[in-house]
Amino acid sequence: MLKTKIFMAILGTFAIAMTGCQVAKTNSDAPDTTTGSVQTPTTESAKSADDDASSAVRRKQLESDIRAREQRNNALNNGQANNRSANDLASEVRAKLEANLPASALAVSANEGAVTITGTVPTKAQYDRINGLAKEIKGVTSVAMKVAVAPASNTAPAKN
Repeated sequence: MLKTKIFMAILGTFAIAMTGCQVAKTNSDAPDTTTGSVQTPTTESAKSADDDASSAVRRKQLESDIRAREQRNNALNNGQANNRSANDLASEVRAKLEANLPASALAVSANEGAVTITGTVPTKAQYDRINGLAKEIKGVTSVAMKVAVAPASNTAPAKN
């Protein structure tokens, strides 16, 4: 059983290495990059994201994703906080934010422990939680935030 878990972790790491560092998004309205512009989500999409993030099934999926990436780190990196996979860090931070900040539209990238978060949250209270939530993930050394507080709007954002 342990050999199978280690093999699957190695296979997953290989697949990630082949795809390169990608941006992890809390929902489809989140920016496609952490360097792009921030757009206000529509009321409908914010409600949909909130419903999804608040569902018991989705919360279990998010917790499972974090747990699996931590187990992979334990198997391949001796559980160390440094030298974590950038994709694993970005994905874990994204999952943590999605589970705890409903109706947010955030994109997350990571590079050698430095995490960049871009997008929108509907309230200042959610904004204030981002840094602390991100730093709960093992291996996150710093958090750069390019996040706007932007309550959802009834009009669709303009496409660039």
